[in-house]
Amino acid sequence: MKRIIALLVLISIGTTSCKQEKKETKTDTPTQVEATEKFVIKPEATSVKWTAYKTTEKKGVGGEFSVLKFENKAGATPQEALNNLSFSIPVSSLFTKDESRDAKLKEFFFGAMLDTEFLKGTIKYVNDACVASITMNGVTNDLPLEVHITDARRVNMTGTMNLKDWNALDALESINKACFDLHKGPDGVSKTWEDVAIEINTFLREN
Repeated sequence: MKRIIALLVLISIGTTSCKQEKKETKTDTPTQVEATEKFVIKPEATSVKWTAYKTTEKKGVGGEFSVLKFENKAGATPQEALNNLSFSIPVSSLFTKDESRDAKLKEFFFGAMLDTEFLKGTIKYVNDACVASITMNGVTNDLPLEVHITDARRVNMTGTMNLKDWNALDALESINKACFDLHKGPDGVSKTWEDVAIEINTFLREN
């Protein structure tokens, strides 16, 4: 009988020890996940600005999109956090500090395109090069981006969009016609340029 009691005690101790080990294993996993995902990109910390050009002197006209939609995304590095980030931008959020200009751009530029409600895209890293695959006017094309990261968390991405790559020259002609006199320089020539500079800034939060 003593041997049976001793055997039961040993089994009970072994079972308790196994349960404790399992509990310890479970608590280790979340810590490891958190350690590998240090950088988080959020829409409220991200801005998209653009500069278009008018007159033969190529005078810049700046603006931005005040709304940028995407799900928070994390990664072990800034590049991993940014890679495969899909976003959408409501055209209605266009803002240039000039209501008349905003209305004309929405009606005569974006309004002359297909699928005018949203601009959509995905940021991708391919062989250490960064591109934004952007869908506009029913066309999807890659916009190469130069990426600068400072203080490990501040990210600046710049690129130049050529509107002909998105079949948007008809829309360009439409806005130039609507702003014909406003796009004249000292030489009296009205011109709206095909290239648009894009600048994206974000601050990567800590997970």
